[in-house]
Amino acid sequence: MAIRIGDEAPDFTVDTTEGKIRFHEWIGDHWAILFSHPKDFTPVCTTELGYMAGLKPEFDKRHTKIIGLSADPVTDHKNWVKDIQETQGHAINYPLIGDADLTVAKLYDMIHPNAVAGARTAIDNMTVRSVFVVGPDKKVKATLTYPMSTGRNFDEVLRLLDSCQLTSKHAVATPVNWKPGQDVIIPANVSDEDAKKKYPQGFKTHKPYLRTVAQPK
Repeated sequence: MAIRIGDEAPDFTVDTTEGKIRFHEWIGDHWAILFSHPKDFTPVCTTELGYMAGLKPEFDKRHTKIIGLSADPVTDHKNWVKDIQETQGHAINYPLIGDADLTVAKLYDMIHPNAVAGARTAIDNMTVRSVFVVGPDKKVKATLTYPMSTGRNFDEVLRLLDSCQLTSKHAVATPVNWKPGQDVIIPANVSDEDAKKKYPQGFKTHKPYLRTVAQPK
């Protein structure tokens, strides 16, 4: 079954490079980014995992944990991380899930439900390049899925997280290409009267349905 925005993120217990975890318990009161990869010792995945390691301090600032998944055993992961550090300049500083039996990949609808575990090529796992943004309430806030041949833009994942966190705290929406600090949109279900009370500093009305205001602190 597809995982939709607003669904509770399926819980699971797995082995990782940092020991066994239960996903919901591991998240705790944090936000979380779960991102998956087709296979160990593959080129695109190597660049992605290294880049995320470099970005981890930014996620830490946002009270967000990151966790990777690859459809191979943890023993392979522990050898692969050496290559990642050597080629990308960043050591893996977050847990990497071992999913050799494809349990989590199937649970999150990342791969065809008839896929069979065992000796595999990356092509066999080609749909497994997904991102799930999960809130402290364990609900899925956003999802992204890329083809095997396209490396993800994790700067965009960070921007997406900023928007999700902002809009979960304030009754606002973010416009196209929004970046933190830029004006945001007042939702259509907020009346002008309520908007004047909420934003006494004023807001700009472009159209009756399009009103912008400085980003709330």
